[in-house]
Amino acid sequence: MQDNNNNNEETVLFRVNGEEVDNKARKVLTTVYQALKEKGYNPLNQLVGYLLSGDPAYITSHHNARSLIRQVERDELLEELVGTYLKLADKDEI
Repeated sequence: MQDNNNNNEETVLFRVNGEEVDNKARKVLTTVYQALKEKGYNPLNQLVGYLLSGDPAYITSHHNARSLIRQVERDELLEELVGTYLKLADKDEI
């Protein structure tokens, strides 16, 4: 039996549930982004603050955005953001 605590050379695989998670995360991010813009906030700064801290106070309650963002795990939101970025990078659109 191998001791995983002492072996830092192995890559750990991370799997997600697929498109269902992507679609919900994408919809929530889009709604929250629009709500933040409408209220005059910088959506990038507010979303980064929320993703790093987990504090929903970074998200406005306008259009129920604060409640919506709490319905999706932060790791799912990050996966959607990174996945979209990497897809664009593959297409040289960044």
